[in-house]
Amino acid sequence: MTSFEDRERAEEAKYARDADTQFRIQARRNRLVGEWAAERMNLSQAETDAYAKSVVQADFEEAGDEDVIRKILGDLTAAGVESSEAEVRAALDAKQVEARRAFLGEV
Repeated sequence: MTSFEDRERAEEAKYARDADTQFRIQARRNRLVGEWAAERMNLSQAETDAYAKSVVQADFEEAGDEDVIRKILGDLTAAGVESSEAEVRAALDAKQVEARRAFLGEV
């Protein structure tokens, strides 16, 4: 029975590590897409840093990416930057790949 308990603990630890890794990659992706949007809005470096943090925080509003997409699209529109939901989704996808590569390169 000890072998089974050890295996169960190992699986639980792996699940926790995987969830933590996914969270970190998601947060990095959101920061990167925030920087992308800030660049399109011609924000200063200080404003870009603050905006990227606000995009990361926006992801905590609801599950999924809709809250991030809604924030970025609304902010781009308010800044007078032509954009579409498809363009923001494409940026999210591209930044997801970039964030995963950067994270795995650090580990």
